Amino acid sequence: MSSEQPKHGKHAGRDTSSGDGGPERIQKLLARAGVGSRREIEGWMSQGRLMVNGQPVAPGQKATVDDRFELDGKRLEVSSAAELVRRVLIYNKPEGEVTSRKDPEGRPTVFDRLPRLKEQRWVSIGRLDINTTGLVLFTTDGELANRLMHPSNEIDREYAVRVFGEVDDAMIERLLEGVLLDDGMAKFTDVSPAGGSGMNRWFHVTLLEGRNREVRRLWESQGVRVSRLKRVRYGPIFLPSRLTLGKWEELDQKGVDALSRAVGLPPVAIPAKTPNEKAAHDRQRRKSPGLRNKKPKAGRWDVSDAAPDRSERQRPSGKGRTSRKPR
Repeated sequence: MSSEQPKHGKHAGRDTSSGDGGPERIQKLLARAGVGSRREIEGWMSQGRLMVNGQPVAPGQKATVDDRFELDGKRLEVSSAAELVRRVLIYNKPEGEVTSRKDPEGRPTVFDRLPRLKEQRWVSIGRLDINTTGLVLFTTDGELANRLMHPSNEIDREYAVRVFGEVDDAMIERLLEGVLLDDGMAKFTDVSPAGGSGMNRWFHVTLLEGRNREVRRLWESQGVRVSRLKRVRYGPIFLPSRLTLGKWEELDQKGVDALSRAVGLPPVAIPAKTPNEKAAHDRQRRKSPGLRNKKPKAGRWDVSDAAPDRSERQRPSGKGRTSRKPR
């Protein structure tokens, strides 16, 4: 069997690139365990918050899953890093949910509706602000999440956006060339008309990073306002039209392998669920979310995610570009 093919059998799900279980950099090990992103973990290290076997972490230090990790005095569970399970969920986020595990204001989070895991935990791949809807990816593999979010890998994100205000060709050209925002230069790699008329027009926009509220801030820098925003693609993965708001589904092997290839990771076979796990996940996917399952007012969730009209304007976006597939 080629090293590029998924493994199957007793050890399906083991990371073929993680070596023999010997010491590795702490931020990589903890990211794979899903306790945080590499950037977060490096911050904990520099602030002296992370301890290994009772001692502060030194720069470049390595460790194994057999070591004892503590963050602010609380034990971190890292056993899941010993054998990698790479699973991915796609979720259609409604408005009003925050993309964090816990919210100090008590608002609902995207994690509230996800299936429960016994030995792993879901890590969100990127964020959406509370007023943005659409595609959020989750994985049990912290390394996959880190690579998909890291700017150096240039994984493109596509959004359907409704803009209120006058939009002309000169404005679109500025957004493609680059605009200076508070946190540096930013730009879209593609802007394509997607319907509407007058002061309310739809566009599909693509960018290669995920800074806070970047799509909204880019349009607002031109004196127009974003009235609706929905993420419809992350790298090679599209939000399927069958997935209604607040619902999730698990990616199949083909989809997970596509994400892995996009960031240079070897494929890993998805472990089969036991009958009890499958039944529990099916029940959770179908069940009502309770008070949060109120029906929105008519038209509230109407967002244009149809393919943009590339006959009017088309601009190649370079590295990271993924052609749109028919829906």
